[in-house]
Amino acid sequence: MNDFMKGGTPLFSSEVMDNETELIPLFTAEDEEQMNAEKTPPELPILPLRNTVLFPGVVIPITVGRDRSIKLIQEVYRGNRTLGVVSQKDPEIEEPNPEDLNKVGTIATIIRMLRMPDGSTTAVIQGKKRFELVEMVRTEPYFTARVQEFTEQRPEKGDKKFEALVSSLKDLATNIIKASPHIPTEASFAIKNIDSPSFLVNFISSNMNGEVAEKQRMLEVADLRERANLLLAHLTKELQMLEMKNEIQSKVRTEVDKQQREYFLHQQIKTIQDELGGNPIEQEIEEMRAAAKKKKWTAKVGEAFDKELMKLQRMNPAGAEFSVQYNYVQLLLELPWGEFTQDKFDLHKAQKILDRDHFGLEKVKERIIEHLAVLKLKGDMKAPIVCLYGPPGVGKTSLGKSMAEALGRKYVRMSLGGLHDEAEVRGHRKTYIGAMPGRLIQSLKKAGTSNPLFVLDEIDKVGKDFHGDPASALLEVLDPEQNHAFYDNYVELDYDLSRVMFVATANSLSTIHPALRDRMEIIEVNGYTLEEKLEIAKRHLLPKQLKETGIKAKQFAMGAGVLEAIVDNYTDESGVRTLEKRIAKLVRFRAKQIALKEKYATAFQVQDLAKVFGPSHARDKYQGNDVAGVVTGLAWTPTGGDILFLETSITKGEGKLTLTGNLGDVMKESAMIALEYLKAHSDIIGLEQEVFKRWNVHVHVPEGATPKDGPSAGIAMVTSIASAFTQQKVRKFLAMTGEITLRGKVLPVGGIKEKILAAKRAGIKEIILSEDNRKDIEDIDARYVKGMRFHYVTEMIDVVKHALLKEKVEHALLVA
Repeated sequence: MNDFMKGGTPLFSSEVMDNETELIPLFTAEDEEQMNAEKTPPELPILPLRNTVLFPGVVIPITVGRDRSIKLIQEVYRGNRTLGVVSQKDPEIEEPNPEDLNKVGTIATIIRMLRMPDGSTTAVIQGKKRFELVEMVRTEPYFTARVQEFTEQRPEKGDKKFEALVSSLKDLATNIIKASPHIPTEASFAIKNIDSPSFLVNFISSNMNGEVAEKQRMLEVADLRERANLLLAHLTKELQMLEMKNEIQSKVRTEVDKQQREYFLHQQIKTIQDELGGNPIEQEIEEMRAAAKKKKWTAKVGEAFDKELMKLQRMNPAGAEFSVQYNYVQLLLELPWGEFTQDKFDLHKAQKILDRDHFGLEKVKERIIEHLAVLKLKGDMKAPIVCLYGPPGVGKTSLGKSMAEALGRKYVRMSLGGLHDEAEVRGHRKTYIGAMPGRLIQSLKKAGTSNPLFVLDEIDKVGKDFHGDPASALLEVLDPEQNHAFYDNYVELDYDLSRVMFVATANSLSTIHPALRDRMEIIEVNGYTLEEKLEIAKRHLLPKQLKETGIKAKQFAMGAGVLEAIVDNYTDESGVRTLEKRIAKLVRFRAKQIALKEKYATAFQVQDLAKVFGPSHARDKYQGNDVAGVVTGLAWTPTGGDILFLETSITKGEGKLTLTGNLGDVMKESAMIALEYLKAHSDIIGLEQEVFKRWNVHVHVPEGATPKDGPSAGIAMVTSIASAFTQQKVRKFLAMTGEITLRGKVLPVGGIKEKILAAKRAGIKEIILSEDNRKDIEDIDARYVKGMRFHYVTEMIDVVKHALLKEKVEHALLVA
C-alpha cells in the first residue's frame, strides 16, 4: 500500500470558527523563526515517501502500509516524534534501497498517529526544515541516515522586488483558487493571511498541481528568490491552462444545454405526435423495414441495409446528416436487387418488330435473333456488349429501342457525349455535399429491373480531364467477367450488372479507348442506298411527320420522282436525318397552305421543290473527262463516304512539286511517292525521265477549307499526274481508291462500303481498287453495288493502263 495516498494541508487552526471569527493561519512568522533556530540532529530515521514531497512548515497526513515504515512511525511517535522525510526517485518501487532516495529531504514532527480500520496507519506530520542526506547508517529495522543542515539563502528585508514577487504569487494563487472548481474558496483567505514569504512559497509549492519530481526540484533550490520565480512560472502556466479549460467547458456546457433543450422539445413533439397518431419519421422507418423484408437482395446487402437503417433511426431528424442518411437508405431500398424481367423467346415476333421499325440493317437484326436463340436454348447467358458503329442518322440509337421491345426488356438510354467526370459513372462518395450515385445506378433505379437493355449513346465522344477518365471507369461496366460485382462509390456495395444488355453507339472507332473497344462486339451499321432511303421515307419518315402535324393522308401526296429529287438535290448524307428534316419542311409548307386556306395541288411535283427549299444544294457529281489531270477519288468521313477530285497541272520549270488543298502529312507523302514512282517508271506513260526536270507539278484537292488526310488517294494521284504529263483523257465515270508503294504495289484501304455508296450517289459506274479489297465488295449486299463494275489490281501499272485512254484532250500541251 502506498505510504502517501492523498493528503491536503490544513488551512486554518483547529478551533471552531463561525463567519465572524478571524482567520488565523496555522504557521506564523514566529513559528518559522523558532523552527529555523532548532539544530539539525546528526542522525535521523528516514521515512521514504512515494507520491509527495514535504515542505517546511506544511502539515500533511500520510498513510503507511509497509512494515518497515509502520515500525518507524510507531517507535518515533513513542520517542521524540522527529524523523526525516525523503521522497523516492521512482514512486513505482515498492521496497526502495538507499540509492533510490533523493538527497534533500525535510525534518518532520509527528503531530498525531491514527490506526485505520483496514490495518494501515495514518500519521499527521509537519515539516520543520530541510536537510541533506550524507550517508545511510542502518537499513534495519528501518532506514537511519547521517544528515547535515541544508542552508537556505533569503533576500534581505525590505527588498521591494522580492516583495512584489511574493505579492504576485499571492494574486496568482488566489486567481487559481477562484478558477478551479475543486479548491474551496476559503483557501484564498489562508493565503492572504500568511505573512511569512518562505512559508508562502512552501505552502503553495506543496499544494500546486505538479509532478513529484518538479516539487522535489523546488525543494532542492537553496535560493528563496529563485524558488519563488520557478513557482511563479509554474502558477502562470497553471492559471492559463485553467482558464483554457474553463473556456472549453463553458462552450461544451452551452452546447450540452442547447442539446438538452432540443431533446426536451423533441420529446414534447414526439408526445404530441403520439397523441395525434404517431411520429411520421418512426412510421416511415417502420415502412422501410417492412419493405426491406420483400426485397430479393443477398444476405450481405440485407445486413448492410439493417445497419444503415439503425443508424438512421438513431439520428436527430433536424440534423444535417439525417437527410444524407435518409437518401442513402431510400436508394438501397429502391434499387431493383435481384429483380429481372422475363425475356421473350418468340423469334418470329422479334423479327417482325425489328423489320417493322427499321428497313435494312440485316446484320444487326441477325445478331439480335442469334442472341435470343441462345437464350432460348440455354436459358441464361452473360449479356453481350454490342457496339453499333456507323455514320450519324442511320438509326443506331432508335435501333436500341426496337431491340428492347423485341427482347421484352426495359429500355434505358444514357448519353455519354461530352462526359468527362468519372463520378458520373462510378458515383461520388456519400461524404461529399450533394453526393449522388453514378448514372448507371440511377438509370437502373428508374428502370426498376436489373436486366434492362442499356444504350450507351455516343461512346466515342467520352471526354477526359482532371476529374478522371470515364472511359477507364467504363472498362469494368463493359466487361462480362467483372460487371457481376460493379462497385459504385455512393452505394458502397457490389451490384450485379452481368444480366444487363449493353448496346453502345459510335460514329468513329478511332476515338474509343482501345481496351474499351476490345470488350465490345463491333457491328457496323452502314449508310443507306437511294432505294433504301426511299423506302424509309415512305414507311417511316413521312407517316411520322403527317401524324405530328395533324395533316390527313388525302391532303398530302408526292408525285413521281419527288423523293428521289429531295435525296439527290437537297441531302448529302449516309443516314436519313437531313432527309427527315426536308420531309418535315415539305409537310409544314402544306400545313401553312391549309391553315391560310390557299389553293394548292394535292401532290407536290419536282418543280415545286425549289419554291419550298430554295435552290438545290450543289453536290459532288462526276464532272467528265474533258480536262487532263483530273481524277475522281473516294474518301471516308465520319458522316459516311464522299467523292473528291484530284487536279494536277504542269508548268515549265525545274521539277518542283506543289501540294495544296489542306492536305495532311500522309496525303502529302502519297503525292511524293506518286511522282517519284512515275519518274522511276516513266516508260509506262511513254516519257523520258529528263522530262520531269523541265516541268513543275502542282497537285490540288478542291474544298481547301476541309482538312484531308490518309493514304487511300495514292493511286488517284499517280493517275492524275500521269494524265497531266501525257495529256491523255481519264476513262469516263471512273473512280478509284487505294494506297501505293514506291515499288508500285496497290494496297487495300478501309471504309469501302461508305465509299461505294458515295460513288453510286455521284453517278460513278466503274471503280478501281486493290485485289485485297475484293472480300469487302463481296460482303456488301448486291443491291448496293447493282449497276457498278469493279476492277481489282495489284500493280500501279494496271491502274494507269485501265484508267488512261489513248485519246488526248483538246488543246493538249506538248510535253517534251
